[in-house]
Amino acid sequence: MGFYSNIERVFDWLFSPKIRASFERFILVLASIGFVIHLALIFLKRFQFDLPFNDALLLSDPISAIYTPFSFILVYEAYLLIYYLPRSFTTSISKQYEIIALVVIRKIFKDIPHIEMSNDWFRSEYNIQIWVDLSGILILFFLIYLFKKTREKLPIKTVSPRINRFIASKKLISILLIPTLLILAAISFSDWLVSTFCSESLVDSSLSNINHVFFNNFFTMLIFTDVFILLLSFQYTLRNSQLIRNTGFIISTVLLRLSFSAEGLFNIVLILIGVVFGLLILLTYNAIETETKMQTD
Repeated sequence: MGFYSNIERVFDWLFSPKIRASFERFILVLASIGFVIHLALIFLKRFQFDLPFNDALLLSDPISAIYTPFSFILVYEAYLLIYYLPRSFTTSISKQYEIIALVVIRKIFKDIPHIEMSNDWFRSEYNIQIWVDLSGILILFFLIYLFKKTREKLPIKTVSPRINRFIASKKLISILLIPTLLILAAISFSDWLVSTFCSESLVDSSLSNINHVFFNNFFTMLIFTDVFILLLSFQYTLRNSQLIRNTGFIISTVLLRLSFSAEGLFNIVLILIGVVFGLLILLTYNAIETETKMQTD
């Protein structure tokens, strides 16, 4: 029990309200500084200063500067996801859906300045894409609402000592994920800087696939984490419905991960399919658990 107690203490310190508040303030400061720097670069470009990235899409309009603070906020959301990880699979997957929704919103801010206000509105690739993303985020927002409402209807179960050990094991995973998250963010940021300043064609290299920065690798890490937690759960439950539910959530995460490799309409379609799949898995699981509870009462 001493080992599990030490895990609890480290987790409680690492994710204490004080640490979370400090990290939130740090992220807000970085987001504000990044926003100001981004705006400054845009206006330097407007005044014909010779910048090494004058053709960058993110420097074409001041609205694009909103992309930068959103990027820092998403890193904080990733930290919160790690914090919620030990609670339950449903809580974790719900946070993943919120993160992917913010990624889509961030992309919209990047694309809005490139809307072409002409008579041939629907002949522009950017115009079509912005409508696809706007429609997609509305549907996605509603699906997340349905998922949370469905999650609230899960039957309340007592926590046994065995389950406490399982939760402690997940807390250990969260502790190990924090340095992994920081290292991943640092590597992704440095790779982006190198590709931005050293690449001959920025539009074709880093900025055209800027949504891939960090979150592509982050969701890959989440898949492996979810699989590892699923394997751990085999020690604590043999219920087929719960194992299928958790496996289904992993499939949902895989679909979200694949969306980062897709472009245009297929990107938002993969995201929606992933969330719908997770919602249907949860609805089915709830129906099974409710029926089982009625039979045992």
